[in-house]
Amino acid sequence: MDMEFSAEDLAFREEVRAFLADNLPERLKEGARRTPGVFVEPDIGMEWHRILYRKGWVAYHWPKEDGGTGWSPTQKFIFEKECALAGAPGISILGLRLVGPVICAFGTPEQKARFLPRILSGEDYWCQGYSEPGSGSDLASLRTAARLEGDEYVVNGSKIWTTHAHHADWIFALVRTNPDVKKQQGITFLLLEMNQPGVEISPILSMSGDHEVNQVFFTDARTHVSNRIGEEGQGWTIAKFLLENERGGSCFAPRLLQHIAELERLAQEQPSGVNGAIAHDARFRDRLARTRLEAEALEVTELRILAELAKGRAPGPQTSLTKLLGANIGQAVDTLRLELLGYDALQLPAERPLYGNEAPEPVGSEMAQVAMGNYLNNRASTIFGGSNEVQKNIIAKTVLGL
Repeated sequence: MDMEFSAEDLAFREEVRAFLADNLPERLKEGARRTPGVFVEPDIGMEWHRILYRKGWVAYHWPKEDGGTGWSPTQKFIFEKECALAGAPGISILGLRLVGPVICAFGTPEQKARFLPRILSGEDYWCQGYSEPGSGSDLASLRTAARLEGDEYVVNGSKIWTTHAHHADWIFALVRTNPDVKKQQGITFLLLEMNQPGVEISPILSMSGDHEVNQVFFTDARTHVSNRIGEEGQGWTIAKFLLENERGGSCFAPRLLQHIAELERLAQEQPSGVNGAIAHDARFRDRLARTRLEAEALEVTELRILAELAKGRAPGPQTSLTKLLGANIGQAVDTLRLELLGYDALQLPAERPLYGNEAPEPVGSEMAQVAMGNYLNNRASTIFGGSNEVQKNIIAKTVLGL
């Protein structure tokens, strides 16, 4: 495969760099840098969302006819890499990267006209109702039920690990509409408003003290039949389409390499307590170099996948491969960061947010203040979006034929 960028791609990279230099405020970079959670808070993420929306770049994974950019897979990679290098905050994937593409692919013209413009503009904030107590990796065993009464579905049950449900206006949820067929065949994909009687949100605090996830309870919650995406019983097909975007819709390597570069710089300054800087410690240097090589190998893998996508091939089991590798390399980076920062990394302030005028003073450095929070929160990265075991099973069955 040709690993070189074309002249057009190089020109696009310069355009992205110029845009980021002119439009990415320092306060948003600080907010992203000093957020230990998996997701940045909406005040940071949505400000960057709206900046990209005004530029017309916010929905770069959507079809052009639905408001997307029409970028090639290579341009998407370049954009994500340059955003990572510039320290841009992530934007919420729940609307733009998950339910948005589902509506683009499976929604009616009326559903597209109703929901897509408000996702693009950031007027509606979304959360995902997939996992349930007892139905995480075995998603097909979900029990939240919906029955049709007239022109409305009545929903009862609960969802768990629901990211940013406490901020959300809408939830997209898998529900069981037919208990008498094979479990994958009785599932339907519904959109429900969060601000209604019968929807209760219970916060779940992570080990780091961050409030990102929740449990959501539905007690006779209602949604109009026009808020069903696809047909009854088509939810499992739609869910698999969505999970391909969640598990492998991004390029992981650019941001990992940016974090590794930060550690390499810090290692030149951080004393080892024995003989000079930690960078002189052969054991630490070897582990850091090995992690960089793994991230660079992942980047090559992602570029190979991009080359396949550029030929018009649909994403498939390779999304499980990149998700598996990205999550595990990320955890290795977190561990190296703790070792590099030493005792300063033991701090775990209870205050939130850790950016802005009222943020607590860090011990040692800003990086040290969020290091333990990052480590604790990212332990979940090998579980959410499909655990390591699930990804390995997918790879074994669909790639290796085992």
